[in-house]
Amino acid sequence: MTSTTAEDRDDAPRADHRPEVPTRLLVDALVREDGTVDAGELYAVAALMGMSDQQVRLCVRRLVDEGRFTQDGRGRKAVLRAVADPTGALVPDAAYVRHAYLQDAGLAPWDGTWHLYGFAVPESRRAARDALRDTLVHLGAVPVHGGLYACANDVDELVEAHARHLGVLSAVTFLTSKDLRVGEVGDPVALAAALWPLARIAERHERLADFAEQCLSRAEHADGAHRLVLAVELAAEFTRAMAPDPLLPPELLPRPWAGARARELAARCWAVLLAAGGGEPAPRLFRWYADVLAAPPRP
Repeated sequence: MTSTTAEDRDDAPRADHRPEVPTRLLVDALVREDGTVDAGELYAVAALMGMSDQQVRLCVRRLVDEGRFTQDGRGRKAVLRAVADPTGALVPDAAYVRHAYLQDAGLAPWDGTWHLYGFAVPESRRAARDALRDTLVHLGAVPVHGGLYACANDVDELVEAHARHLGVLSAVTFLTSKDLRVGEVGDPVALAAALWPLARIAERHERLADFAEQCLSRAEHADGAHRLVLAVELAAEFTRAMAPDPLLPPELLPRPWAGARARELAARCWAVLLAAGGGEPAPRLFRWYADVLAAPPRP
């Protein structure tokens, strides 16, 4: 879990960086409430992001061939229609993001309970075993030993649902502990630092914070196309930072924690971007962030 890869090194914060956004992700991000993408707007935003017309044309052709979009018209006058809501490709799960902001606000205190998941899925069910392992990591769990994962948050229902779907629930053991110890390490803060790659997680959030600050300096006076560029890049950077974050309780994290600052800056930037739109039609992406960030905190 803690080994450094080339991808992780590439995530180191850089001054004035521009998030990398694949062309198909840009198309998904520009889907409006009625399920359409205006090709003229797509080409304009793509150009501002350094994408060529040929790159956009090839991407649109592939998306149509894959059955993800239909196309009416040609070139910049075309209208693309999404066959299904593609927003999920660019945003994390809404409940997950809400929980992060609750933690940042001190409204989701940790009760000191570790949630442990053990499994012994036979080699004949390797695909299911790998899928279960990926699910645990996605939910914020980390391997303690072979076949035993620990999580600071209660994700029992989600793990059970996935294990049941995979047909391996009978091979999964659920237990909790308030005195988890690995070797000689039993202090919860020390355990978190030993088990999760906190430095790499923090680097992703520092990168998000850097971009959110750049976004704040430009968002208020950005015109329509530039505003969309900032929104797509901010969403991409937000997802890049959040996707690998196990959302450890603040009680287990270094203070100050880079994630809390990055999310606060991102929320401020979204507020400015939303206000700058003046109520004009906007992609579904804007509604997703408006709904998530406007959700009232739970006690």
